[in-house]
Order: sequence, then C-alpha cells, then structure tokens
Amino acid sequence: MSGYHHNKYNQRRSGGDGYEVDEQHQHRNGYGHELVPRPMDQVAIPAMCFFCFDVLYCELNKLDMPNDPTFTNDPYPLFVTWKIGRDKRLRGCIGTFSAMHLREGLREYALTSALRDSRFQPITRDEFPKLTVSVSILQNFEEARGFLDWTLGIHGIRIEFLNERGMKRTATYLPQVATEQGWDQIQTIDSLLRKGGFKASITPEVRKSIKLTRYRSQEIQMNYNEYRSVLDQHQHQKRGNFNGNSGTGGNANSGQLGRVQC
Repeated sequence: MSGYHHNKYNQRRSGGDGYEVDEQHQHRNGYGHELVPRPMDQVAIPAMCFFCFDVLYCELNKLDMPNDPTFTNDPYPLFVTWKIGRDKRLRGCIGTFSAMHLREGLREYALTSALRDSRFQPITRDEFPKLTVSVSILQNFEEARGFLDWTLGIHGIRIEFLNERGMKRTATYLPQVATEQGWDQIQTIDSLLRKGGFKASITPEVRKSIKLTRYRSQEIQMNYNEYRSVLDQHQHQKRGNFNGNSGTGGNANSGQLGRVQC
C-alpha cells in the first residue's frame, strides 16, 4: 500500500473490479438504511482492455508503444488488474484514486500493475498468453457514516485508520473482492485492516474508529484469446486498406502518481 494525493476524488489507489447494479433496485446496508446507488457514467469499454494488452506486449517485446487509442480521454480514478490461468489467480493490481486522463493512466498502470506490484514477480513473455486484464473506472465517491455504511457487491471501500503505533494507514478493496471471497462486511473490514498493516487485536472500538469512503466501479475485462481475436480483426482490416484504430500510442508523460495495491 502506498501514499495518496488529495483531490476531488480524495486519493489514488490500486485496484480490483466493480459490478454494475440495476439502478431501480434499492439495497440495504449494515445500518438498516436503504441505499439507492447513483447512476454511473458509462465509460469502460473493451478497447481499454485491448489497449492494456497492447501496451504490455510492446513493453515485454521491446517494441515502440502503440498509437493513441480513440476512446475518451476524460479523467477518472482507475485500476488495472492482471490475472493468470483458468482460475484467474491475481498477478498484479495497482491503480490510483487521483483522476487521470484515461489514455495516459491506462498506459501507465497497465505496466505498473504487471511489472511493479511488490507482491509478485514481474509478468513475463511466457505468461502473456495466459493473462486476463480488467480495467476498473472508479466513480461516485461518498464519505460513509460508519464502517458498515456500504453494500457488499455494490461498493468498493477505502479505509483510513491509525495503526498500533499511531500512524495513519489506508487500504482499499474494489467492489467484487468481498463477494468473490465470500466475506461478510465484518470479515471484509478486518481483512482490509490486516492488508493495511494493522497487527494488533481488532476490537469493535478499532472498527468504529475507521474513516470509510465508499465508491462505485465500472469494470470491463478481456482475456488473451479475446485480445488475439480483436487483433486479428484489426490486421484483416488493415490488409483491406482499412485504417483501424487498434490502440495506444505516444510516450507516457504521466509522472509519478500515488499508487495503491488492490
């Protein structure tokens, strides 16, 4: 877990994935209140995943970076997650809570999550054909009224707390993490405290002292076979003198932003 910068989104962090929900349905949180999720901007599209694959392929094979993509370049907080194999084991996940222009941000975090996640060895060329990538676009940040003021499967959460030495620490889980693990809210909070480096006994008082921010995430994913299928389509179009837009380009000048592991 790393530091963060304050802006209108409060922080940048590394990621996970998110689920969309039917906006007509209400969901009950841990306080008995009804939460009506706000609509999200429809931003995440498959071309973003294709772009991440393209960027990583060029980096691993020491090729020039792809051309600039044509998807929106609006600024959003984002995460890029790499998983491997049929069981989709986590291979890297880093992102930011600071809003970044999407073309620049996805270029940076496609590589950062693949090659510089401190929990894993860098992804290799041999692993590339076994990968699945997820792009998560974070929206609708809200300060919670307490550590249970969020809904499983709907909200990602970011917590801020003091460790046993009195130092402020932070940690985040994307919306799908808790449901994938089969955790309830308390188990999720306790796991997130441990992830953030809290080593002392976790008491009700510790949980109540947490400052929690909830958010939504629009997520899209693509596996290697899907990437190859799109790539073959683009190559076929080019052979037909069609100037396809396959993905990214230019040199990244994004600078060092606050990075967080999912």
